[in-house]
Amino acid sequence: MTIAIISALPEEQGSLVQALQQPGQVTHAGRTFWRGTLHGHEVVLALSGIGKVAAATTATVLAEKFGATRVLFTGVAGGLGEGVCVGDVVVAQDYLQHDMDASPIVERWRVPGYPAIRMACDADLTQRLVSATKDCVARDSDAIDWASLGLGATHRPSVHLGLIASGDRFVSTAQESGAIRSVLEGAGHRVLAVEMEGAAVAQVCADYGIAFAAVRTISDRADDSADVDFLQFVRTVASRYADHVVHAFLRAL
Repeated sequence: MTIAIISALPEEQGSLVQALQQPGQVTHAGRTFWRGTLHGHEVVLALSGIGKVAAATTATVLAEKFGATRVLFTGVAGGLGEGVCVGDVVVAQDYLQHDMDASPIVERWRVPGYPAIRMACDADLTQRLVSATKDCVARDSDAIDWASLGLGATHRPSVHLGLIASGDRFVSTAQESGAIRSVLEGAGHRVLAVEMEGAAVAQVCADYGIAFAAVRTISDRADDSADVDFLQFVRTVASRYADHVVHAFLRAL
């Protein structure tokens, strides 16, 4: 069984390509895929690019061409939920598309033809991912120079489990992030983070019957007050978590 590991950006993929055993490169649909083995598992590493369509194309190729039976998405996101801070990690329990509105055909946020607004991640993979993430964050956080990222030398990140929202907008103002959070929570959807790809991958995986899980490191609060350099944060924190969480996750499967 092939496990696919998707990231949007090279920096979010960390050094997973270099860790592959018996690596092989495949170019398809304008994307580069790396095949090989990690911890005894057949894996395919893919960079989706940014946005829901790019992510959906990548996930479809992984299903059709590579026969992926399990998909893991790693990357960064903006924190929306109360208590979700920069440097924390959110493991997705389910997803919705915050910019989907086909009303009055169906209720807001629901993709027509699907039974519910939220698309659930695979329960077993998600629990394994939570365990791997907690172990890695507890171990790695002491090795990170949080002060150099403007977060304070005593910063201690937390791991959260819950709803992530995806949309084709880079949410970077307090007004927009507040509006997304307010309207979703007002409808009973307690959202923890926002990004631009995961819900599309969840939808494709639902179509193909593929088990899906996702983990996102919080790089900002999706507002205009962030003082953390994004690329420095990704290289220093998110790529480290991606490496270590994926390795721990695969070892535990």
